[in-house]
Amino acid sequence: MAGLEVLYSCVGGSISCPQDAVVCFVHWEMIKSGYRCIGSGDEPKGSDKKSELLPTDWNSNREELYSLRYKAKDSETQLLLKAISVDSTLIFNLMNSGTQQVSDLTVNISDHVEADQLHTFDSVFKDTDSLSEKVKTQLLPAQGRAPGQRTSRREEEDERRRREDSDPLRIPIRQPRQGPPPHWRDPMVPPFSVGGADLDPFGSRGGGGMILDPLRSGYPRAGFDPSSGIPDILPPGAVPQGARFDPFGPVGRPRPGPDPDHMPPPGYDDMFM
Repeated sequence: MAGLEVLYSCVGGSISCPQDAVVCFVHWEMIKSGYRCIGSGDEPKGSDKKSELLPTDWNSNREELYSLRYKAKDSETQLLLKAISVDSTLIFNLMNSGTQQVSDLTVNISDHVEADQLHTFDSVFKDTDSLSEKVKTQLLPAQGRAPGQRTSRREEEDERRRREDSDPLRIPIRQPRQGPPPHWRDPMVPPFSVGGADLDPFGSRGGGGMILDPLRSGYPRAGFDPSSGIPDILPPGAVPQGARFDPFGPVGRPRPGPDPDHMPPPGYDDMFM
């Protein structure tokens, strides 16, 4: 981290909280990426000039809001960096003043700063490689691209994923495990066929159904047309053509007469009746 120690020593007297240390680190990443600080606040000032140092009032609203302006070393590109403290995090927002393009970064302060070592440079920062990578990939504009040049769809997708991964409120999407599809056994095959009559009420798979279909009861009734009538039961035309008809008796068979062996009525042999 060449140069960061010199910068930190220059502003060490004004650093009083972990947020100050994080802002100082992000500022140095901006300097390494070819930008120079031109002042604090949202609006330009007459005293603005390019510098690698932080302005004297860079943390005047400490622990609440930081606002710094930068300009590219070799172009007119101007950036506005803001940082706001929310609980244990510091949320950075970087806007290109010309294109209005915005990027953001959320930093968990305790992951990168030792709060009780603010005035000891050798111990104040931790996991600097991870923080530096986050600043370069999520906050700073992509390098090697001409101003106004659109990013490719792949780059936009990668940037979107990086932002989603850095969002502390985002619920990760759980992808299903890849593999062969599960083999589900036929529910109509034993031992899983219990209750199969409920799933196949007419017994179309060969099993017994739960609804009796008189026209499929097993009796031969080829060419049966209820609209032509049923002998001794219904006259022709009683059932409209094409209407649904549920037979209420044997179809195609004559109705049997009384059996001589049927039980006689009571008192049939009483001569006084």
